[in-house]
Amino acid sequence: MSTATVETFTASETLSPGQLFARAYAADPAAAEVRFDYTVTDAFQPTKERPRVTVRNLFRKRPVGLEPVRFWCEARPDAEEAKAVHESDLRREAAFRFGMAAAQVHPIRAWVQLPEELADDPEALAVFIDYRLLVRLATAENQALTIGEGGLLRHPEIAKLPYTDSYVTGLLDACDEIEQTGATPHAMIVNPRDYYAHLLGRGSLLTDLTRNAVQISRTRMVPPGTAVVGDFAMAA
Repeated sequence: MSTATVETFTASETLSPGQLFARAYAADPAAAEVRFDYTVTDAFQPTKERPRVTVRNLFRKRPVGLEPVRFWCEARPDAEEAKAVHESDLRREAAFRFGMAAAQVHPIRAWVQLPEELADDPEALAVFIDYRLLVRLATAENQALTIGEGGLLRHPEIAKLPYTDSYVTGLLDACDEIEQTGATPHAMIVNPRDYYAHLLGRGSLLTDLTRNAVQISRTRMVPPGTAVVGDFAMAA
């Protein structure tokens, strides 16, 4: 088994992740490995000239490798239990039950094939890593945070709110439902098909959402016709 010296780089490095990998690849093509003590997809964003909010942009972040994170959480009781709580008819959240939970941060992996012609061209290899592999990583993050194990759409307590009118009406009803529990719908995750079919070019809708500081993340991982709306910063 071949081995290689692993270098760890900090955010103060002036070279991009792709340039650092190209340097390691030139030294040992068979076992090149580079580690960073920062999140590469946050430090170097190939889509900064054409901004697009990823799912990770909606959440607080923690680095991989830490101990499991313990946090408090809330659960909604059934209707009969809620009736027994003073003023729960006025403030739904008054009946919520507090509890504790734990979660572990796991690595997110992505891969890309290297064209043979890049092997002897460090500059082109660096650009390829920076502008292709990191895009794949962003897609892998979206998948892990939505439909992956432990992702949003697998969460047992995510509330489902079917809509009977238009897609936009369903989105706005979801925003209202969140505020009726005392939270703020600061973001939504939608399929690109719905974004272009129902949101873009529909009067002042996107302007109104922007004025209300609502972030919109577009990803194929959320099925068309559905959306995830929430106060993601507070995990509500």
